[in-house]
Parts: sequence; structure tokens; C-alpha cells
Amino acid sequence: MVLEEEVQIPLDRQTVFNALNDPEILKQSIPGCEELNLIAENQMEALVVVKFGPMKASFNSEVGLDPSEGPERFKLSGKGDAGVAGFANGSADVRLDENEEGTLLAYTVNIDISGKLAQVGGRLIEGTSKRLAKKFFANFEEALLARQA
Repeated sequence: MVLEEEVQIPLDRQTVFNALNDPEILKQSIPGCEELNLIAENQMEALVVVKFGPMKASFNSEVGLDPSEGPERFKLSGKGDAGVAGFANGSADVRLDENEEGTLLAYTVNIDISGKLAQVGGRLIEGTSKRLAKKFFANFEEALLARQA
């Protein structure tokens, strides 16, 4: 499943890019994130709890960051294991374009879910995934603006 969206953030591109590399900002941004620990440069472990309709799953996750094309582009990738509930793999390609109002953050998210979670139903999974992606970037903007204040 592929999700695309744009978010206008009233801050300069370098500030937004730096925040995408900040574990504390990311922890505040990931919906349901209970833990996020830096284990190596550009590599983190997370515990994320997500509700998909009637199912609630706790994902032990690995998150990778690729800032090599920054500050214009940024990539996040992750995979999560929710035990008997299933697995999730995903990635986000983020483009940061400076403009008069700050930075236009455009993202494309790819998500693949398997196991019992995948059996819940395509529309429910797609709706939840869209909601979580939007929530991540809304939380990201909120955490970033709160830090700047």
C-alpha cells in the first residue's frame, strides 16, 4: 500500500531535516510509540502499540534512518514484529522543499502488513495506515514547533 501527502511546516529546511534525525522528536511523532532507543548511528529500536479495528498489536520494531541525501531528501524504514498478530514493513521517502512559508514536506509511505493483521480487511488496514501516517507528520510538526518555541 502506498500513501502520499504533503505538510507545510513554517520552519527552514535544515531545521526540519535535523528534526527528522532526532530520536526524541521521532519518539514524540510515532503514534503509539512507547519506547525508542538509539542502538547505533541511524539505527533505532522501538516498541509501538497500534490498534487496527478490533485488534491491538505491540510491535517490536527496528527503525533505520538514511540522511545521506539531506537536507533535500530523507528516508526512514522500519520493520515490526507483533508476534502472532503479524508483521509490518514500511518505508517513507521524504522530500523537503524550501518556500516562502518555510518547508514543504512531501512524503510517500510504503507499507506491507502480513499475518493476522492482514486478514482484518484491506479497507480497515488502509484507513488505519493513512491515519497513522498523517498522525506521524502532524505529531512531527507539533513536536518540532514546540521545541522551537
